[in-house]
Amino acid sequence: MKYDYDIMVIGGGAAGLTASGMAASLGARAALVESEKLGGDCTWHGCIPSKTLLKSAAVYRSMNTAGRYGFRDVSPYFEFENVLRHVRETQQHLYEDADKPEIYEEMGVHVLRAHAKFLDKHTVELFKNGVAPEKVTSKYFVIATGSVPRVPEIPGLKETKFYTNETIFAIDFLPEKLAVIGAGPIGIELAQAFKRFGSDVVVIDSGERILQHDDAELAQLLKKELHNEGIEFFLKMHVSMVGEFGKRKRVFLKTAENPVPKIIECDAILVATGRKANIDSLNLQAAGVKFTEKGVTIDKSCQTNVSNIYACGDVTGGLQFTHVAEHHAKIAISNVILKLPLKTNDIIPWVTYTAPEVAHVGMTEKVLKEKGKDYEVYRFPFTKIDRAITDGKTAGLIKVFAKSRSGKIYGATILGEHAGEMIAEYGLAIKHGISLKQIADTIHAYPTYALGNRRAADQWYIQKQSPLLVKVLKKLFGYRGQVPKKPGKHTII
Repeated sequence: MKYDYDIMVIGGGAAGLTASGMAASLGARAALVESEKLGGDCTWHGCIPSKTLLKSAAVYRSMNTAGRYGFRDVSPYFEFENVLRHVRETQQHLYEDADKPEIYEEMGVHVLRAHAKFLDKHTVELFKNGVAPEKVTSKYFVIATGSVPRVPEIPGLKETKFYTNETIFAIDFLPEKLAVIGAGPIGIELAQAFKRFGSDVVVIDSGERILQHDDAELAQLLKKELHNEGIEFFLKMHVSMVGEFGKRKRVFLKTAENPVPKIIECDAILVATGRKANIDSLNLQAAGVKFTEKGVTIDKSCQTNVSNIYACGDVTGGLQFTHVAEHHAKIAISNVILKLPLKTNDIIPWVTYTAPEVAHVGMTEKVLKEKGKDYEVYRFPFTKIDRAITDGKTAGLIKVFAKSRSGKIYGATILGEHAGEMIAEYGLAIKHGISLKQIADTIHAYPTYALGNRRAADQWYIQKQSPLLVKVLKKLFGYRGQVPKKPGKHTII
């Protein structure tokens, strides 16, 4: 059968752009279907606007705390609308540079502005505003429709104006008080940004701690830093109701121990309680594609249970990161177009871009314990990284989980300035079997934050010190120094 396209990608976010561009560059007749502007969540609602806002907030805080570096503290006047204009200009610049349809059309991609709905495994119906639906066929499909905010069922929430990551960057005022529901990466990042601009910020979560998927010790250290900046936390508390009272909003909190609600008044509410796969309008049943409440079910090749349909990125219900979406897209297209049986890589780093940053790669300590792995924890604090001292950024800690005998690295987690950049070295090490010994034996430039990675690896050597060996050396060569004590597990040199 002759199809309209060799491959059709549904969704124009990170996964969709990568998949369609790669397919067209390899000679396939490719279509990209997107109902909104290309770029997806990363460009318009996630990575780009949030990191731009965080940078602006960091610049403002640097001026407010300039006294730490020998200057006079200043509190410059600013208009929040100008900050948001800078965010939008940055988004538009990236869109013009990398996402706009003309770029992909020049590659050979047919960009179709429409909603797609499956009719069978080779046919979709495209819906455009004011135009009759059109049936289009394709030999292969890639589903890359991303995710949307998961909004909890809280009494009164639907009747109360609230923001999510998809709407917060269109806010037209700086809230005097902001209530953030959700202590995950999105909630924590935006809480810090708004606090630094002057909002009174409270973070609410039913869990025992912030950043549930990160190292508990580092999450607690970060919470302390955020608390020192003035953010208030209400953890292990359930939001029982939300309402509007005049110009103010109220959030009612309860605990299992105390049924009497605590009431928080605020000017704005940000709901950051996670995201869910964007699949409701796809009519996947018609194509026979299996899915769960988490998302589309795929294997290691990003293939669904239907052989000609693949899925990539957030829509699969896995780790919701742009770099994962792009990785999925490359794996899917390699299988579909090149017929190379590539599999996805499980060594995935993630970063929360607070100040200080939190970064992780490999197995967490929780997973290592669950798997019964024999491991040691090698630690190195930012207070001993000279570059962190010169920069006045000493809040932080490097933790590496590795096998004691061989130094094989299972995972690493870092809290600190530039943690997101530093974690890449450990990701490379885990992927290619590079041990702590090999990192320790590699010359790192001084003074850099990355030198902290080597210093953390040095701790493996330190734990290998043997008083018996020193005694043998003394006797053999006539040395007259003292025999050092065997270092303890938490000795840091």
